[in-house]
Amino acid sequence: MFVVNDLTISTLKGRVLLKDFSMTLNPDDRIALIGEEGNGKSTLLKILAGIDVSSYVTHSGSIFCDEKTAYLPQKIENEWLDETVFGYMVRENHDDEIDYEHYSHYAELYDALKAVNLDASIIDDERQLRTYSGGEKVRIAMAKLLYGNPDILLLDEPTNDLDLETLIWLESFISSSSLPMIFISHDESLLENCSNGILHLEQLKRKQEARMTFARLNYSDYVRDRLHFIERNNSIAAKQKAEYFKQIEKYRQIYQKVEHQQATISRQDPHGGQLLKKKMHAVKSLGRKLDEKKENLTERFDPEEAINIFFAGVDLNPGKVILDYHLDELTVGEKVLARNIELQVRGRDKVCLIGKNGSGKTTLLRMMKDVIMNDVSVHAGYMPQNYDEVMDFDISPVEFLKKEGTREEISRIRTHLGSLKFTAEEMEHDIRDLSEGQKCKILLLKLILDGCNVLIMDEPTRNLSPLSNPQVRKMLNEYGGCIIAVSHDRKFIENVCDKVYMLDEDGLHSMM
Repeated sequence: MFVVNDLTISTLKGRVLLKDFSMTLNPDDRIALIGEEGNGKSTLLKILAGIDVSSYVTHSGSIFCDEKTAYLPQKIENEWLDETVFGYMVRENHDDEIDYEHYSHYAELYDALKAVNLDASIIDDERQLRTYSGGEKVRIAMAKLLYGNPDILLLDEPTNDLDLETLIWLESFISSSSLPMIFISHDESLLENCSNGILHLEQLKRKQEARMTFARLNYSDYVRDRLHFIERNNSIAAKQKAEYFKQIEKYRQIYQKVEHQQATISRQDPHGGQLLKKKMHAVKSLGRKLDEKKENLTERFDPEEAINIFFAGVDLNPGKVILDYHLDELTVGEKVLARNIELQVRGRDKVCLIGKNGSGKTTLLRMMKDVIMNDVSVHAGYMPQNYDEVMDFDISPVEFLKKEGTREEISRIRTHLGSLKFTAEEMEHDIRDLSEGQKCKILLLKLILDGCNVLIMDEPTRNLSPLSNPQVRKMLNEYGGCIIAVSHDRKFIENVCDKVYMLDEDGLHSMM
């Protein structure tokens, strides 16, 4: 039994993240927790897991759980990275002594590793955790959870840093698991294939109003119903608003007519004046009714994830050679990752590089970026995985985006940021105080404002919410320039890219 009653969460500054939330987790539930970055998804998951979050939020309400709950953080904490797999799996806290009784539980350790498709011999390996790939670390962390024999799983973005192969494995694991779970993910394909319930946290009206939706639907059905609701709601709102303004205009005409008659009536006609006074009283009564009607008009629903920016005027010649790249060996230190790499990219090509974690995709993309950036015939922009490579986190978004600093330019930047749902306060915050999703949007806006006709992007959609991602993909699909990207996002690859290359030890191989 896992029951939440009237849970309310607020930041220490008083912003409400969640209000009066109640739910019961059923035995077969696979609930996807979605929403824009900064809306409190990870905070909610930690509270459900019983983790202390009092340093940055307050919460009230009750959580009743008579089951064993296991929580998977976004990544293995740094304090564990020098540990072996065995040392990590058999200790709950890093400072605990190893209980050598665990040596008699090897069968359970092997079962947990087998459940996540890891070779049992990994338990005897002396390698440090930091030497494993992102996908391997996720599997090891999952194995540790399963070794504890939990009844409920709470997974915080397990899809981060996974290659396609591991993503597909995780999808299969979640779908086939007999354990109820709540999980956070930005991967739409995984959400579509795994969820049977959606918990959606939103911050509306410039983050002045928290909205929570809980629906026992899979992700695809939830998105469909949500779009239908928004379209229907906004259609009703538009009709009511048009009808209201029509009535207001009619009221004004009547009011002005009666007011004019009162101003021009002769003093010698007291009876007419009395009638006009009564008529004006009735007109004012109508005005009060219209004011009441205004209070009850259906409000237009402005989705938090809306992204109203686009690349304008970018139109590269399709035949222009953007990159003609040859590399005998791709190395990291003394290790050779790949040989005989060749890639030619032309004007409007949208190229994606895929491959296993550790295959060298990011290293190769950076090398290609250095070549393209030196070509004065194109205007290239770069979005790395780690935004601090190209962003100063100690300045505000407005400072980062401005060039001349004129009043007109700053006003235009603030308008763009407003269309991305930044509040006036966030526009002036240091960038480091913003969420990763917000940083991504700022960087996208910079690429647009700079008029880049070549985009070099490393996992461009990894920090955007699943509801924001379709709009970004549409923008990039319609982009008239060249894109060279690394991505594991199956929707991005399918909807944006027209050429896909797999990187392995033998070089690049065309997949489409």
